[in-house]
Amino acid sequence: MDLKLLEKLTQTFGPSGYEGEIRAAIREEVASLGDELYVDRLGSLVVHRRSAAPQAKKLLLAAHMDEIGLMVTHIEEKGFLRFTNIGGLYPLHHIGGRVRFANGLIGTIYVERREDRSQAPQLKHLYIDVGAKSREDCPVAVGDPGVFVGSLVQQNGRLISKTMDDRIGCYVLIEMLRQIQAPAYDLYVVFSTQEEVTLAGARTSTYRIAPDIAISVDVTLTGDTPKALPMAVELGKGPAVKVKDSGMIAHPTVRQMLIDAAQQADVPYQLEVLQGGTTDAMAMQLVREGIPSGCLSIPSRFVHSPSEMVDEADVENAIKLLVATVETN
Repeated sequence: MDLKLLEKLTQTFGPSGYEGEIRAAIREEVASLGDELYVDRLGSLVVHRRSAAPQAKKLLLAAHMDEIGLMVTHIEEKGFLRFTNIGGLYPLHHIGGRVRFANGLIGTIYVERREDRSQAPQLKHLYIDVGAKSREDCPVAVGDPGVFVGSLVQQNGRLISKTMDDRIGCYVLIEMLRQIQAPAYDLYVVFSTQEEVTLAGARTSTYRIAPDIAISVDVTLTGDTPKALPMAVELGKGPAVKVKDSGMIAHPTVRQMLIDAAQQADVPYQLEVLQGGTTDAMAMQLVREGIPSGCLSIPSRFVHSPSEMVDEADVENAIKLLVATVETN
């Protein structure tokens, strides 16, 4: 594992709609790995690697750069901040945690006192304390975005950090670009914007590229924690080939393509049926007259928390699987 790269990816600021810093960080890593590099109108970064094969089909692989976050909606008289979500936030994941704003300012998230504690708190019950004493001296403004704080830890073959969703997908695609020798496809690797809110970056990038096949690389939930929703995905048993999620059914041809690549690369894989949530593949399959689309997922515990956990072997095997996918037609 290139822990230096993964730390760079997970710790760089980049909530949905504010991907400038993370795009610059990824661009630094991939600048020499393609034949063409460009940023499209919605800010997605695209690496184009041409194939020497005659009449090669276009294959698009996408991982989203953006992370969940929050946005300040109101500053109270004593300087406390109220906020709304950027992407899917669960209040219980963040009480007592920290948030970082684009200027580096750190705030503590906490919950107001409630008379009735029998119900879980809602987002409206949370506030951020940045140490301000009044509205006038508060160094944060309404509309400022923030992200959650969670350092990268490597432990017992597992990796823990904020933003594994989906910086681990970005990591996989960067490593794949480093390793492929002779792509059998005309390859487009997209680091997309705004997946956590609208899937907009993948939708517009796919429209411009008009690929023959599209595959997203993202995280998925697991069924291997106490009283988890039953699900046939576990950490350490290989990357997961998506069959269905709440937004799409993977195209059977693409699903089989990933399974065949896993078998060719001799890596373990799992089949994923995700009951809640979706990925860029949902948007990509609906572009133009329809694009056969699928998804390769990295199993992750504690998704949309500051301590998302993945397995190192699953990550390495996802890279091997995608290299086999790209180099085989």
